[in-house]
Amino acid sequence: MEQIHQQGRLLKVLRQKPYITFDSFPRFKETWRDSLIENAAASSDEFPDYHVRNPSSLVTSSQVRSFQLGTGASIYTQSLIPAILEAKYEIILVTCFWAPSPTLSAIKDALEQLAEARHEYIRTSDSDDQSLSPLRIRICFSSRSLFQKLFHTTSKDGYVYPPSTWSTQLGLPSQETLKAGRIDLRVKSLFFLPFSVMHPKFLIVDRERAWLPSCNVSWEAWLEGCVEITGKAVAGLVKFYRHVWDGQLEQLTTRDIPDDGSANPLNLGELELPIVPSPVSYYNTFFPGRETPTMLLPSSHHRNPRFDIFPWRDSPLPPSTPLNQAVLRLLNLAEHFIYIQTPNLTSWAVIDKLLEALKRGVNVAIVTSKRLMILEQLITAGTTTSLCVGSLIRRYKKLEAEQSRSKASVDPDIEAQRPPLGLLNIDYYCPDAESQAECKEDGTAEEPVQSHLKLTLVDGQYVVLGSGNMDRASWFTSQELGILFHSRDIASTIGEAVGNVLSGRRESVFSSTADDQLERQMSFERFLNDPVKPVSLGND
Repeated sequence: MEQIHQQGRLLKVLRQKPYITFDSFPRFKETWRDSLIENAAASSDEFPDYHVRNPSSLVTSSQVRSFQLGTGASIYTQSLIPAILEAKYEIILVTCFWAPSPTLSAIKDALEQLAEARHEYIRTSDSDDQSLSPLRIRICFSSRSLFQKLFHTTSKDGYVYPPSTWSTQLGLPSQETLKAGRIDLRVKSLFFLPFSVMHPKFLIVDRERAWLPSCNVSWEAWLEGCVEITGKAVAGLVKFYRHVWDGQLEQLTTRDIPDDGSANPLNLGELELPIVPSPVSYYNTFFPGRETPTMLLPSSHHRNPRFDIFPWRDSPLPPSTPLNQAVLRLLNLAEHFIYIQTPNLTSWAVIDKLLEALKRGVNVAIVTSKRLMILEQLITAGTTTSLCVGSLIRRYKKLEAEQSRSKASVDPDIEAQRPPLGLLNIDYYCPDAESQAECKEDGTAEEPVQSHLKLTLVDGQYVVLGSGNMDRASWFTSQELGILFHSRDIASTIGEAVGNVLSGRRESVFSSTADDQLERQMSFERFLNDPVKPVSLGND
């Protein structure tokens, strides 16, 4: 019963709210564009910088084909690797971390089997080896080890790994194996000291389909998400890749895309590919052909290591990047509800905006981590999520006290015109103990021990996914890539999926329960437990 109650409490913040009928997207785009143009002079050294003079070029559309939840290994083995095997002529895989792991083993195994199947087809074909079109694979990452980062080149051209290192250092098939299957592989890394990792993660297949997962190629069993898209936004993603990773990327020609069926004539259904299951695995397919307003939101890396440890009003403003400005504009425009799920919360810019929203009567719910990458937080932010969450709670309680005093001293008619303080709910992610024990006994399934999903939902109509966290590293030093969708259907579907997966996987940190909010709290709880029939929270 408690698990059902927890699930209901979270669904409150995730489901769309049908009583919101206005379309705020034009206003949002305008304020976002104007803020970027206003700060264009300070963005002259962005990487990439193709959007600086024309931010509107990042506004596009897409067809959202699927959304998936799971661990990194389950998402790779169930979705990304099968998509790689379906490629006809090109695979572009970009991630941040590259480390020995079940995910990397699965990638190597799949590529070896693919190369062997292609080689066998060429060997037994009646014609020469041109009977099978070449397959280009581009793998890009930022971080592999401390030694690699300390001695990495500072050039924006990055470091291209020689074929001799593919199997010995990177855990990939050998050049001989890949060459026999007419697979053209190139592996490249980019990193800028002191803290500037290239944090985006995406997969592009044949420049027609794309996936944006939150997971890396690494060993962590964390809760992750992945969205699959087609349509115009894929070309925008290719453009981002070209400007960051491959300035010489060729335009595709008819030679690259044969129409005679030779691109991928293989029957790969018999390949024995490992599947890593997870109790949080979720997969939803959206209706094809439905165009969704979409924005690709890059955020350039910056070398500025200054810390704003305390939330002083004069703390440094974050760089004016498309992703940073989009999140700030959304928090500014929110009128009803904000839901944020982030691995860490150490960006004071975000915390300040959340407090402003709460003062406007906007309800806020946050799911984050209590102890995730503590050392990295201290190095990149000079603080930790738990300290920042504590500060947010104290500042919220101060607003509650001020509102109570104001109600006692101000004319009731004047006070009635002010919006009531929004409700605040904060939870830490925690694994399901029973599921975790079952996974240990099973030996193959993975119960996520932390949450690595990056998700923002606003007013039941805006969804932001991608690589960006709500921590100082993502807002100041790392290169990031977010994707924004304006769709009630997508927001509702993703919200419901996340709410179901988090059932039994949250530890309550703070929940607004002030006596003077009792009536609104009761209404709020009804919304949590009956998401099919949402009710007004009293602030619209």
